Parts: sequence; structure tokens; C-alpha cells
Amino acid sequence: MDLENQQRVKDLTDKYSPENVIVLLGAAEAESSGLAAETVTAGDPTFAGPLAGVQLGLRVYHVVEPQFKDEVNAEVYDDQIGMMEMVLDVDGIIEEMSAIRSEHCKYND
Repeated sequence: MDLENQQRVKDLTDKYSPENVIVLLGAAEAESSGLAAETVTAGDPTFAGPLAGVQLGLRVYHVVEPQFKDEVNAEVYDDQIGMMEMVLDVDGIIEEMSAIRSEHCKYND
């Protein structure tokens, strides 16, 4: 997650409080999704950005996870994400995201 997006997340969390913020990711690989998820939950693991050492514990999901997919219009999802879903390692992404949430998320749904 780049420094500008880290600052946006930090600012929104300061404004609305962490229990009211959910981060939605769309990275193509489980590892990059996991890194971004770790950044908004446990803090920037590279110690380079605004979230370095900041443990927000935010709820974070990937667009291919059922927690998101089941909440949006199926036609819109298929138009916007369906093609991408066919080429991604969806199971790997779900596994990575679930692991990060179970380890670092402070807020339950």
C-alpha cells in the first residue's frame, strides 16, 4: 500500500474512528493483498509510511471474498469483477485475508 493511501486510511480512521472503517482491497495476488491487509491492521511492515507502528486493527476484505460479494448486486459484480475472479487464485486470497483478519483485526462483524 503506497504512502498516499496509508495516509488516506489514517485520516479516515481519525475522522470516523476505526470501528466504523472497512478497507476493501482488489490486488491481483494473495501476497500483495495480505501485505496491504497487514498494513491497515497491524501497521506498515516496511516501517516507511504513515501507518508504521500504527495498529489500527481495521476490518479488511478483498473484493473476491464472499463477505463482500454476497452484499453487492450480482449483475454489477459480474460486470466489474467477474472476469478478474476467473483468473485469480481466489482460494489463496481468501486464505491470506482470513489469516490476517484473525490475527490482527480488532473489530468483529
